[in-house]
Parts: sequence; C-alpha cells; structure tokens
Amino acid sequence: MATFLEIALFGTCAVRLKARDTIEIRGAKHRALIAILATAPMGRRTRTFLQNTLWGYSGYDCGHQNLRRALADLRKLLGREFDTLFRTTNTDVELDLARLRFISDPSAGAFLEDLNVVEKDFRKWVAAIRENPAQVKTLCQSMPAATLRHSRPSVTMLPLGHLGDDPSLKALGDWIGEQACRVLSRSRFLSVISHLSGRAMAEKTTVVTEVQKTLGVDFLTTGFLRRSASGIICDIDFLDAKSGQILWNRNFQIANMSYLDDAAMQIEHIARTVAKSISDTAIASSRMQPLNDVSDQNLLISGVGLMHRATIRDFLKSRDFLSEATSRLPNLAETHAWLAKWYVLNVMKGYTMDQKRDTQLAIDCTAKALDLDPESSLSLTIDGFAHNNLVHDFSTADQRFESALDVNPNESLAWLLRGSLKAFLNDGEAAVSSNQQARKLSPIDPFNYYYDSLASTAYIAADDFENALVYANRSLTTNDQHLSTHRAKITALHFMDRREEARTAAEELLRIWPSYSLQHYERSHPVSQEKLGRRALKAMAASGIN
Repeated sequence: MATFLEIALFGTCAVRLKARDTIEIRGAKHRALIAILATAPMGRRTRTFLQNTLWGYSGYDCGHQNLRRALADLRKLLGREFDTLFRTTNTDVELDLARLRFISDPSAGAFLEDLNVVEKDFRKWVAAIRENPAQVKTLCQSMPAATLRHSRPSVTMLPLGHLGDDPSLKALGDWIGEQACRVLSRSRFLSVISHLSGRAMAEKTTVVTEVQKTLGVDFLTTGFLRRSASGIICDIDFLDAKSGQILWNRNFQIANMSYLDDAAMQIEHIARTVAKSISDTAIASSRMQPLNDVSDQNLLISGVGLMHRATIRDFLKSRDFLSEATSRLPNLAETHAWLAKWYVLNVMKGYTMDQKRDTQLAIDCTAKALDLDPESSLSLTIDGFAHNNLVHDFSTADQRFESALDVNPNESLAWLLRGSLKAFLNDGEAAVSSNQQARKLSPIDPFNYYYDSLASTAYIAADDFENALVYANRSLTTNDQHLSTHRAKITALHFMDRREEARTAAEELLRIWPSYSLQHYERSHPVSQEKLGRRALKAMAASGIN
C-alpha cells in the first residue's frame, strides 16, 4: 500500500498517516508543523523559520531543541515511514508533497480552526491565510504538477560493515556513516537521508535494490572495515542506487582508534568527492539530452555547476538549465535566486551585452524569489549580492546579508559575500573575519575557488598581502578564468614589491582578456574609487595594464 499523509487544513485540523496502518497525529505543534510544511513552496521551510514560528524567539538553542524534539516525536510515531515523508538537513525540513492528500476545504470551517498555538508569529501566519485563503484553497483542490517534483538528488551512507563481532569496528563503522551524512547535508543541492534511517536499513539488508526501494535514494555510499597489521582499512563504495553500478571505490587507513582527526578529514574528502560525482553525473547526463528531457533534479544542479565552471561555453549553457528550472519549478524560490546570480556574474565577468538590462533582470529574479519565500536565506543573500555588485547600494546589501544570517546563521554564502562587502567598505578586519566564518561553514559543492578568490580580496583589504597571494594562487589552480582573482594576484604581488612577478601576472590576465583596461575597471567596479579599488588600479597600471 502506498504511504501518504491525509491533512485537513480547514475546520478541525486532522493529520493521519495512511500506510499499512492508519496513525493519527494528535499533538498541536506536530500538526501545526506539518500544516506549515504542507502550505510552503516545495513543502520546505528553514529550521529557523519553524523554530521561531512554533516556539517563538526563545533563543536559538532552545528553539533548536524544541524542533529536534518534535521531529523525534514524529519519527517515533511514524516509524520507518518518517523518512518516506520527511527529508531533513541541518538547515531545513521538507515534506514530500507528492505523498500529501488534502481532505477538506473552506466550507469545513476556518483555516486551522482548532489549533491553539499561542506564539505570535504562528497566529500572524494563520491570520494572514484566513484573510486570504484562496491560495490554500487552490492547494486543496489540486496540487500543481510542478510542486510535486523533487529538485535535488537524494543520497545516504550506510554504516560500514565488518566481519565478526568486534564492537569497536561496529562503532567505528556507524560513526563513519554518521559523519559522512553530516558533511553531505552541508550541500544545498542534495537531499540527504538521515544516518538513523541508514542504520535501521543496514540492520535489515544491504541489498542495493531494497535500500533504494525503501529509502528512495538515487545514490548510495557503503563500505567495509578490515584490520591490518598497521591499523584499520576502510573501503568505501559509491553506487548508483537504481542500477547498482559501482561508480568508484576509495580506501583510507586509520592507524590509531584513539585519534580520529585524520579519519574525519578523510571522510570529509570522500563526502566532497561524492558531491562532485553527483554534480558531474548530472551535468554529463544533461548535456547528452534535449533540454525538455533533462530531469528536474538534474536541471538545477547542472545549471549551478556549469555557472561556476571556467569556460564561457559552460557559463552560457548554464542559463538554459536555470531558465528551464524556473519554468518547471516556478514555486521554488531558489531557482529564481540562482538565475539572479547568473545575471550578476554575467555582468561581473564582462560577458553582458546590456548591463542595465541584466542588472534589472537580476533584481527582478531576486524579487520573485523573495515573494515566494521571504525567509529564504539564499534569496536574501543573492539579492544582497546584486545590490552590492551591480546597483552599488551597499546599505541595502548589508541589510540583506544580515537578514539572511538572522534566518540562517550557517548560510556560508551570506558570510562570504558579507566579507566582500566589508572589503569594499575598507573594513579589512571584518572582511577577513566574515570570510573565515564562510570557510568554516563552506559547502561541499564544487565551487570553492570562489571562496578562495574572495578570501584573497579580504586579505588585501586587511593589508595581509602574503595570505592574499596564497588564496589567489589556490583559486587560480582550480579556475584560471575568474577575472577578479587575477586582479587580486597582481595587487598582492605589487604591494609585496615583487614587481616582475606582478607584470607576469598582468600579462596572463591580458592573454585571457586582451581588451581589458583600467578604464573598464573604473567604469564597472563598484569601489574603483575607494581604497581597495585605488590599490588595484595602481598595481595594474604599474604592471603594464593601460
């Protein structure tokens, strides 16, 4: 029997699990939590939004614990069906709208008539819908096809197996699986099935087809532990869960069970490799198909992945994927936010044929994203990015970054771009501090060159030219087509009195962009007349750029 949730939003709020057995969800805040997700774009809300709406502004830790407890209650009540219905990350909670059935309409009574949740934000949210119930009424009548689509590939890591009955190996295998899931959950492009579900699954079976059928994952990471003379060998397999094909194998060694820092670094490397493999697979598949045949979950990951690659061909192709994503998933705020970022980068990279038009399109896209989800930390961040780099409205940009971090203190891109803004405002200390926080929270998605590039700019603002050069070189190793990184390298070398190397770096910039000039920089860069900009102009002029 198919698993789905029945929910009555009008009159008495009733929520029932319909599976092999019917289970009634009775807790007021548990029902309220599900109602909020059921009416959210793509069934997804940030943890911060849920915490503040249902438990008020009682402090991050208190709200965090309350939400965790509510989700744990639902997991205990629903059992293994919880992971069929819900997907959770460290930043948001998502309800699978394809498994939702609405069983009431406004004729049954007021919206959530019997839910007496006292928190101010919840009452305001209910009152706004009662004042204009048309949108929720439409949901109850029919669910638009676009909202039933999943925009993210799903993945999990099972605990690593072992031979015999060695409790230390069992604990280690479980810890590796848990750590890998935590690292993978930092990706905004993956839906990570919880480690607890993976553990429960591994206790029953590790047959790939059964795991795929039960957990609904697209990709699966598993492996085995074995002892050797020099320590413990960890063999890791990454599989396509639908076909069972092993995509790659990695192994690493743990020499000392009492010192696991090195193992944690290896696990992070493996998780990054998993994320990159999923991205590369999506892009390769998307390139081989007509646009109409590309799956929804591959559209967004391909669009964002290609947007951050080095060649202009990849960058221009990414717009096709992102535009298609906004057409297919019009109610998903992040599709519009990523398309806005494309327009910002199109101007910054110097590819635009109409800067005024692309600037307006970027602002229009972020406005659409924030209309759909005012609490989207990504949309707030990209809107700040557009105001900072295109509109040159630093005050509004700062407000957007602060709002994004209020919603989600772990939004690494907001910290990163806030650091860039602080560098523009000649606050080198704050620029470096924000950049370091961004790097601490750095996502595992494969565009870290951008974090390195903006780190270089932050260190220039802080007069630390040695570190500026280190990060510029590291960024260029990954992507040598990012103009501002070349500019940062020239500036760092010039102010370190390494003038010959600065001239060589300038020649490299002109080799890639032969028509680049000081006039172009003065005309297009938001802080060309500020301290940071004047330094760049002085360094480029002394290094042979006219």
